[in-house]
Formats: sequence, structure tokens, C-alpha cells
Amino acid sequence: MSAAETTPDPRRWTALALIALAQFMVIMDTSIIGVALPDMQSDLGFSQEDLSWVFNAYVIAFGGLLLLGGRLSDLFGAKRMFSAGWAILGVGSLAAGLAGEVWIELVGRAVQGAGAALIAPSALTLLMMLFGNNPKELTKAFALYGAAAPAGATAGVFLGGLITQYASWPWVFYINLPVVALALIAIPPLMPSAPARRGSIDWLGATLVTGGLAAAVYAVVRAPETGWGSAETLVVLTGGIGLVALFLVVQSKKSEPLMPPRILRTPNLGAANLAQLLMAAAWVPMWFFLNLYLQQVLGLGAFAGGSALLPMTVAIMVMMITVAPRLIARFGPKPLTVAGLAALAGGMLWLSFVRADGTFWVDVLPASLLAATGMALAFIPSLGTAISSARPEEGGLASGIVNTSYQIGSALGLAAMTAVAAAHGAQEIGDPGALTDGFSAAFLGAAAIAAAGALLAAVTLRTGDPAPAAPESAAESKAALGG
Repeated sequence: MSAAETTPDPRRWTALALIALAQFMVIMDTSIIGVALPDMQSDLGFSQEDLSWVFNAYVIAFGGLLLLGGRLSDLFGAKRMFSAGWAILGVGSLAAGLAGEVWIELVGRAVQGAGAALIAPSALTLLMMLFGNNPKELTKAFALYGAAAPAGATAGVFLGGLITQYASWPWVFYINLPVVALALIAIPPLMPSAPARRGSIDWLGATLVTGGLAAAVYAVVRAPETGWGSAETLVVLTGGIGLVALFLVVQSKKSEPLMPPRILRTPNLGAANLAQLLMAAAWVPMWFFLNLYLQQVLGLGAFAGGSALLPMTVAIMVMMITVAPRLIARFGPKPLTVAGLAALAGGMLWLSFVRADGTFWVDVLPASLLAATGMALAFIPSLGTAISSARPEEGGLASGIVNTSYQIGSALGLAAMTAVAAAHGAQEIGDPGALTDGFSAAFLGAAAIAAAGALLAAVTLRTGDPAPAAPESAAESKAALGG
């Protein structure tokens, strides 16, 4: 092994800060618009039914294009795609801020999502390139990367409220522009380069999987409004599933498929992705409905509601950075994933007992901290297992798959729990009792999803040995994370 292969990059921790910033921005862009939506509705003329598409346009483009983003990262190099993703995110942000009509706003949000779909898988590939030969550093790097997500979500709530109150809604998009400029300047000297690989792009496969995932997510996010048994929901959902099935058939016939079928047979890859999907399907609805409970039932304003989520965010970051890496080294990734999902389920079960006349200190804080602990324990080992299970040359694809799992889980879980909440009274705005019943039902449903994730992780994840103290190869790094 050459010295170049064994000598750590001296700029790797600075590069990691930029990678974590990418995760922060991708997640922040999903939450920063929430407080600004009423002003956007007034200025742009959104109908009440269409307003949710300011969020959905981003999520559908993001989730639908992640596999293509991962493949492009493998073919053209993660560094190039990382830069391209930031540039596209900047263009989308500028368009969304300047929009004077509904359709321009939605196009801008979709372009932002497309940029995020290039950023996310290439960021994880770059992280593996920088830290993949050292399991101890890799676990710490995953911890810092993972902690950026809750930080981004909380920052989005804070900044959205501050910007909307003291500036105007376009600035929730313009705030991205200086960050994009900083990233594009910093990427060339900081990020490692990899030569482009020979290969073709499976455009048919990319079209099928993007269209299929987008249709499935569209059907589910629309279902609470149109009805789960409506013709629109059934036709679109069936079409989406059919496109994904056709995608899998095409992949088995292609010489250079977008997603080689054999990657799904990689030990632990499928199990870790299932854990990520179910974790997101439980966590995102909990975060969403907890925010609504704080504001609509307990009467907190947007800024105060964001402040009430800070203890949970701090707990996640501390656990991810300081506690989870030590526990992974001691017990391995499988026990942490199972225990984390079980704790997440327990926290949400506790939250299901919220009261209409409750308080933050009794009804929210203890249960939310337990849920945050579970999220922190499960996120890093399941993510690390999913990424490290694949071959090095397929790191971008594996990153795209795990990001797709998380985003699709988020969309499906939120849509399903929204329907559950609405069926139990969450549509009765102004009635604290009915709202609380609806939110409680959603928390209980999310708890069931997390519990199912814990059970399936216990059954499907293979046990890996704890990481060696001094790895000698990237293969040892993979083994340390359960690959």
C-alpha cells in the first residue's frame, strides 16, 4: 500500500465541515419555509390546497432524483457532482425568491430539490473517501454529519420565523446564496478528486425510477386530501408502483444499469436501508406534529415553538457526537440500531399521552428527549452500515439509495400520519381537545412504525464485530460498520 493511500488528508476535518454544511442546508431547506407559507400564499395567490406543494415540490424532486445523483457521482466523480449540486441549488433558490407566480415558485423549489439530489449522495461519497480507511474517524465523521440534520431542521424553524417577521419571505431562499458561493469557492481546494469512470448513464432507468418514486410520493401526499380510496390516489399510486417494477425489470436486462440488481443482495444493505426508511417514517411525523402541538395547543409562537425543540436538538447532537461512536465501538452497529429504534418508539408512545391542558415540561420535554436519544443511537450505525456495505466504486449509488430510503420514508410516513391525525380530529383548528386527540393518534402511529423498525432490524441485520483499533484497509473499515 502506498504512502498516499495510508496518509490521512490533512484537510479532511475542514472538508468534513463543508460536507456537514451540505447536510445542514439540504435539511434546512425543507423546514425554513414553514413559517413563511402564509405570506407566500398571500403574495403569490396560492390556494389552500396547493400551498403544501411549496414543500412537496422540493421533496419529490429530491427523493425521485437521488438514485440518478448517486450514479452520476460514481461516473463523473463525487467532487464534480458536489459542485454541480451546489450550483443548481443556488439557481433554484434565486428562482424561488424572485418568483412572482405560483408555477415559478414551484419550479424553483423543484430545482432546489434536484440540486439537493446531487449534493446528498456525493457528500456521503466524499466522506467515505476522506475517512474510509479509519473506522474510528469514520464513525466520528458520520456522527458530525448526522448531527447536522437536526441542527438544520431547527435552524430552519428559527430562521424562517426571524426572516419572515423582520424581512420578507423571499429571503428564506436568498439566504442560501452566500452559502452556495462559499461552498463553490471551498470545494476545489478541500475535496478529494477521483477520476471519472467509463460507463454509460441508464437514462431509461433514471426516467422510470424517478417517475415511479415521484408518482408514489405524489399519490401519498395527496391522499389525505383526495381520499385514500379515491380514483386519483389509486391510479397514480398504481402507476408509480408499476413504473418502479418496470425499472427493476429493465435493470436486470441492462449491461450498465442505474442500480445493478446485485447491489440489493449485498449483506446488510437492504436491512440498513429499511431501518433508515422506517426511522424517517416515524421521526419526521413526530417532529411535524410536535411542532403543531406546541403552537396550536400549548399556544407557543413560531419562535417559542422552535426554542422548545432546542433541548431535543441538543440531545441528538451530543449523543451523535460523543456517545453513539463509543457505543458503536463497544457493541457494534446492530444492537445500537435496534435499541435506538426501540427508544424512538418509546419516546413517541410517551408523547401519545399529551394533554390538551398540558405543559412543555411535563408533556413534551421528557418524551421528546427519549425519542431524540433513540434517533441519535439508530441513525449513525444504520447509515454507516448502508454506505459501507457497497463496493467502493458504488459508493455514490449506495449513498443515493440510503438517501432515497430516508426521503421516501419521510414523505410516506408524514402523509400516512397526517391522514391518521385528521381522522382523529386534527382538522378541528381552534379546538384544543380535538387537535390533541389527532396529534396523539399520529404519535401512536409513528411509535408503531419505529417499533416495527426495531423488530425488523433485529431480524434482518447481521451482527458485525466491533471496529479494530487500527485499521489497515478500507475493507476493515467496512467490516467495522457491519459491512
